[in-house]
Amino acid sequence: MSRCKELHEALECLPVFRYPFDYHDMPSTGIYFFYEEGETCKFDDEKPRIVQAGTHKKNNFCSRMRDHYVSYSKMNFDPHKSPPHDSSIFRKNLGRAILNKEHNAYLEVWNIDFTTRKNRDAMWHLRNIDEDMSVEIEVSRLLEEKFSFRFVIMGNEIERKEMKSKIIGTLSKCSCCCSSENWLGRHSPIGKIQKSGLWLVRHLESEGLSDIDMKKISECIITTKRWLER
Repeated sequence: MSRCKELHEALECLPVFRYPFDYHDMPSTGIYFFYEEGETCKFDDEKPRIVQAGTHKKNNFCSRMRDHYVSYSKMNFDPHKSPPHDSSIFRKNLGRAILNKEHNAYLEVWNIDFTTRKNRDAMWHLRNIDEDMSVEIEVSRLLEEKFSFRFVIMGNEIERKEMKSKIIGTLSKCSCCCSSENWLGRHSPIGKIQKSGLWLVRHLESEGLSDIDMKKISECIITTKRWLER
């Protein structure tokens, strides 16, 4: 059995969350795994493949998920403040693919990091608030309608980050987890996303999961199941 298949199958005993979900049902620490409608594992075409994996800083799992799933009421379209997608590389990459698919020149502005005061002061005038709003709403719609996720609880931040890196390395090297012909990521302006079939750029070349790592993930899955059943 391939390591990627082993990972996918190990996670199957955990519940799948879709929007809308209760943030109170989320843990304070963990690793999340996103699945996307229409994207399946080639070793089992009936099962969804992981298209994104990530974690967070400190005890901010809930905050990280809010960064990804931004409701319209929470969106900030003040040109002097950073837009929602600057707080989530996942949202940023989805928006990039949407704009590139449309051959929309606003992609150049979307790529700018407005989290820095320097960039906000120097380039705020480049932002088109209506365009920002339109793409952000479309990104949220996609996440709400097309994506789902699982998570495993893992407390130690250093351990989480190392495990995330190895998970991504495992996913990117799997020849059975290719993107479908209609995958939005094929329109990404970033070659690594197009090639990997993942909404990720970093850690694609990382070492994969070892037997010891899989044992640790299995232990975390047991812990997560108990936590969910509390």
